[in-house]
Amino acid sequence: MRDRTIDDFLTRLAARVPAPGGGAVAALHAAQAAALVGRVARHSTGEGYAGHRDTLAWVATEADRLREDALRLAQADTAAFTAVAEAHELPQDTEEARAARAVGIARALAAAATPPAEVIGVAQVVVELAEELLPVANRTVIGDVAAAAEAARAAATTARVKVEINLGGVRDELVYGELTAAAARVPTLVARAERLTAAVREQIAA
Repeated sequence: MRDRTIDDFLTRLAARVPAPGGGAVAALHAAQAAALVGRVARHSTGEGYAGHRDTLAWVATEADRLREDALRLAQADTAAFTAVAEAHELPQDTEEARAARAVGIARALAAAATPPAEVIGVAQVVVELAEELLPVANRTVIGDVAAAAEAARAAATTARVKVEINLGGVRDELVYGELTAAAARVPTLVARAERLTAAVREQIAA
């Protein structure tokens, strides 16, 4: 994921291949959201922001960490869905083979639900950082706070769909509960992102 150009990624995304797909897109939404938060924090420097220096430095550092996490999850999602495709290709010429194939597919689907669930967590923290940033951010780049919120919202809502798609393959009750809990956090996250965007738009219009 790191070494591909944007054009190469989009070409593969549009191709008839197992991955990348929507899960990787969700992770990249989250990575872009984190990068935008880091951008705003780094543009909020100088004497006028001296009283918030520690907060801004912390936000920038956390945003960098989240960007790395999201990129890792994009790669993990791609690998997971490649494994799902490979499981579907397992032999099914005997009863035993068919049983083994079913188990393999179920395990692969369960594994494929994990990266998007983690993307939701990344998106949530990005929104929290954006909330911290908004009151102290440089007004000339405040639009990027809203852009970050919207990208995080897209990450979360897209990831939720990918989690839900794969829940049918999850047999472990504990894992199932963790995944459904992650998906259940999305409406609150969406509402917070919407409030951030609305607040930015109000400041722009003022």
